[in-house]
Amino acid sequence: MSKIIKRYRVFLIVLVLLGIVFLVDRELGRLAFQNAGYTIKEMLLIIPPIFVLLGLLDVWVPRETMVRFMGEGSGAKGVLLAFLLGSAAAGPLYGAFPVASVFMRKGVKFSNILVFLGAWSTTKIPMFLFELESLGPRFALTRLAINIPGILIIAWTLAAMVPKKTIDDMYRKNLEMNNS
Repeated sequence: MSKIIKRYRVFLIVLVLLGIVFLVDRELGRLAFQNAGYTIKEMLLIIPPIFVLLGLLDVWVPRETMVRFMGEGSGAKGVLLAFLLGSAAAGPLYGAFPVASVFMRKGVKFSNILVFLGAWSTTKIPMFLFELESLGPRFALTRLAINIPGILIIAWTLAAMVPKKTIDDMYRKNLEMNNS
């Protein structure tokens, strides 16, 4: 029982805090519970399809293929593929992290994972199309022209700054976590 409480302590603390907010200000508490319910519902609709797709990726795409296309020696091809996969993705950013975890298990280069995460967060095709329609081509294309080099600079800088041992430890822990 104490293991469960320890594992979910943050959730329990937030639940108690929400209860206190409800007791102090019923309307604010009701809104907070309503927002939390909406978020949980959204996650339950988004996360399962992502995990199904990840399962298929894990089973259908051999590690050697991922290493060849996005691994250490992939060069520009790996960066382009990371951009395309991140940009074509649907869903909020928290959906990208399980994908990044599978990429780590499959031997994808660290900087390509960072490019993928950057593309998922800022260059999604549906978002670009919305901006094109709502804010005009000048804004949408300017933002894209700034974001693409920005993502590359950030990914390559982080990959260069993080010690190789730390990156190796992340990959190892990811494997251990998924094998347990």
